[in-house]
Amino acid sequence: MITDAGFYAAAIPAVILLGLGKGGFSGMGALSLPILALAIPPLQGAAIMLPLLMVQDVVTLWAYWRKWDWSNLGALLAGAVVGIGIAYLIAAYISDAMLELTLGLICVIFGLRHLLTPKDTPPRQRHLPSGIFWGVLTGISSMIANNGGPPTQIYLTPQRLPRDIYVGTMSLLFFIINWLKVPPFMALGQFSINTLTTSAVLMPLAVGAAWAGVLLVRRVPAENFYGIIYGLMVLVGLKLTWDGGSVVLPPLFG
Repeated sequence: MITDAGFYAAAIPAVILLGLGKGGFSGMGALSLPILALAIPPLQGAAIMLPLLMVQDVVTLWAYWRKWDWSNLGALLAGAVVGIGIAYLIAAYISDAMLELTLGLICVIFGLRHLLTPKDTPPRQRHLPSGIFWGVLTGISSMIANNGGPPTQIYLTPQRLPRDIYVGTMSLLFFIINWLKVPPFMALGQFSINTLTTSAVLMPLAVGAAWAGVLLVRRVPAENFYGIIYGLMVLVGLKLTWDGGSVVLPPLFG
């Protein structure tokens, strides 16, 4: 079990944000792994977070039972299966710095996209090829960094689905994806006594945060929080992009 105080200083807010995101405050969960990656390597953080995600999935799936969009779910899941396979093949060959750079860029692009999108933009229609494409990116980013939310949200959010349908679709999608990731994570040797016991210590907080997200999203307009959350996402993404880029980019140009 990890005993470093610095790790828990990052892990506690990360798990809380993850739970609030799972509970319905879409976007908050995307901040969790970047924060955790400030303390430990991203792939190790992903292994610690996966059991927590799976438990939180049960909480949100129960809260939003049968409130999902089958058409969107099918397209995203088909792509995600392919993405998980791609990520499994490349994960062993990507350095921690490359993961930090990739995750940082995802956060910056997604955060800026939300902040700069006009609020009066008309809803988009479902589009099967786009759903599969973003599903592939969801599977890759979820597998290598437990951060599949941004690609999925980039596809779903412009459709402006009813709140419960939006959250329910995300809940069922990631419930399935997270179970699909278990065999590849085991094959890559990411689970250990150290990561599993650390996950167990954080488990009560993870469950409580997910319940809090479910309860709060039904009482507070989530959009009020988005400006701050996505602004923070951009800042954390820039930090990770700098950290990863400072290692990855110099050899490419030197």
